[in-house]
Amino acid sequence: MEKLIYLDYNATTPIIEEVADVMKPFLDTYFGNPSSSHSYGVKTKMFVENARKQVAALMNCQAEEIVFTSGGSESNNYAIKGYALANKYRGNHIITSSVEHPAVIEVCKYLETKGFEITYLPVDEQGRVEVESLRKSIKPTTILVSIMHANNEVGVIQPIKELAEIAHEHGAVFHCDGAQSVGKILTKVDELGVDLMSIAAHKFYGPKGIGALFIRKGIKLEKLIHGADHERNLRAGTENILEIAGIGKAAEVALRDLEKNAVHYSKMRNRLEEKLKSELPYIVIHGAKAERLPNTSSVGIPKVEANTLLDELEGVAASAGAACHTDSIDVSAVLEAMLVPLDFAMGTIRFSVGKYTTEEEIDKAVQLFADKVRQIKGEDSNELVQIASNDIKLTHFTHGLGCACKLRPQDLELVLQKLPIPKDANVLLGADTSDDACVYSLREDLALVQTLDFFTPIVDDPFQFGAIAAANALSDVYAMGAKPIFALNIVGFPDKRLPLSVLEDILKGAQSKATEAGISILGGHTVEDSEPKYGMVVSGIIHPDKILKNIGAENGDKLILTKPIGTGIISTAVKRGVVEKTLIDYVSNLMATLNKDAAETMLQYDVHACTDVTGFGLLGHLREMILNTDVGAVLNFDMIPFIPEARDFAVAGIIPGGTKNNLDWVSEDVIWNNDRSEIDKILACDAQTSGGLLIAVSAADVDKLLADLRQKSIDAHIIGEFTNDLPAKIKI
Repeated sequence: MEKLIYLDYNATTPIIEEVADVMKPFLDTYFGNPSSSHSYGVKTKMFVENARKQVAALMNCQAEEIVFTSGGSESNNYAIKGYALANKYRGNHIITSSVEHPAVIEVCKYLETKGFEITYLPVDEQGRVEVESLRKSIKPTTILVSIMHANNEVGVIQPIKELAEIAHEHGAVFHCDGAQSVGKILTKVDELGVDLMSIAAHKFYGPKGIGALFIRKGIKLEKLIHGADHERNLRAGTENILEIAGIGKAAEVALRDLEKNAVHYSKMRNRLEEKLKSELPYIVIHGAKAERLPNTSSVGIPKVEANTLLDELEGVAASAGAACHTDSIDVSAVLEAMLVPLDFAMGTIRFSVGKYTTEEEIDKAVQLFADKVRQIKGEDSNELVQIASNDIKLTHFTHGLGCACKLRPQDLELVLQKLPIPKDANVLLGADTSDDACVYSLREDLALVQTLDFFTPIVDDPFQFGAIAAANALSDVYAMGAKPIFALNIVGFPDKRLPLSVLEDILKGAQSKATEAGISILGGHTVEDSEPKYGMVVSGIIHPDKILKNIGAENGDKLILTKPIGTGIISTAVKRGVVEKTLIDYVSNLMATLNKDAAETMLQYDVHACTDVTGFGLLGHLREMILNTDVGAVLNFDMIPFIPEARDFAVAGIIPGGTKNNLDWVSEDVIWNNDRSEIDKILACDAQTSGGLLIAVSAADVDKLLADLRQKSIDAHIIGEFTNDLPAKIKI
């Protein structure tokens, strides 16, 4: 496997060898508590104080003005909250900018809820705060101004000295987030005129989880962390001597190599931009006319989605400036504030070079990047070498995943409400219900069922994707109690980016499930698309009197679920490359399993309603079963089967946007017990692909149906019941 070209040094830097060597003895030899008076403690205390001097030297201040924290975020919190709360008797007005890091913006938003007034200064099109805008915004109640030194996304350096002078003229204190600048450019706090400055070690080749805050003499802050009198009674908690030693050495090396590194950064950054402009003349370098960090380049490419580009760009690590989700386009607040046009903002990539970046890496990264951009845009497609089928990770060719790519449920409902209800008497089921199908009467004893479903890849293997998509499409027919008779393909395919052999494998996977269902795929429709999509139109037959709808559950009916929940979260984790093959195989096989046996089995019993669990999640589809009816549902959360690993990924924050939308959608219809966590709620709303059936069956038949399902190796569970006590509500 070729080494990844790392061009994301603004996100984090590796720990350099000199720093690692200094840290190692603190894992075993120097383990004393710096607060202890014996020799073990005294030795570690000396190392802590030496590190404080090293950091102070980098910032050109006195050692006593440095307080160690857990990182840049804590430093920002301590500076802003600490000063605001300690000086609220003097005023309640704080000024910041619209391009700050979330570790500043979110603190300010929090303080707004506590009675503070916050002004967010605009920036010009280069991303710079205009000095006069600060002067005009200051009030008699202004106590603090917080403006970052250099922007983490576009690298633009703010006129801190001039801004600080204005703040001081009006009696306000000036805080500066220096996380991106310290260690890259000269940051002498006395020359800048700042009163508070935050730094983070992992931005200048030190360890993660350690930072520092410069507090000018005379500045009083209210403590955030209370306890013993560590750090001169400014921050309680036993000192993290291992990482304090690391930040000290990293600061020393950064100061020593500052000029040499800056020259190297500029050379690499300029080479990158020049070659990119040569290859792709239409790109825009954001903030190029302003003073910038020497290592940072924010590149806007029109009509390309940045996350999709990075997913497909094998061999280069960089960051996207915006994200396209299932329900929204999240443009970076920085690019938005700079008035970057949407086309360029959505296609913005941040490259940040480092001390280990080489010319060879820059040249190779530019070529890989330019080729991929041209491929996605369809330029010179005949000359591009398409990827070999066995190297393709299909989830990297889409910015969404599976059924989670549906419109937000809220939006879809609004659209459907505006459509006329069909007047044809032969329409037995149409858009007036939430069923994913229509049913049309052909004669007294026969009705035609038609469904349509398609989505983007949720697994990397094309054959498996086709199989899962086909199983998902067939599920709607099975959920209605109907028998499928044939299907048609519906295909979107990026033929300029993927070889046709991939499409062939997708269709083969679908055919395998059609064969298992006992039907033929008779044709279909294919269009060129920006990302791969596949699904089927499935036709089936049913007796008009035996149609199973979403609604129809009766008081006392039990609710059975035939497949475990969690495939949306797992699929998102697959795309991020953090899932073991055994779990991928298990989840792929689960989603590719037809609901045929479950459907045929339930039809032998007194079933009153049924639906399948797909993109709207367990609670979303259960909501459809009770909406506008006289029954509600009570779920026993502990009886719901979940894929165990789904919880682990959800805790780690790997949650699809569609799942979050589902939780918002059902919020007014669900009554949660107080002991249910946010993760529990996420799991219950996870957007599924080819999930199981939700079956409302009479209490008299539930045990026999459950036994028959399990006899057919279907891992079914009774998860709740329907009741008249909670009409149109779900109680967990």
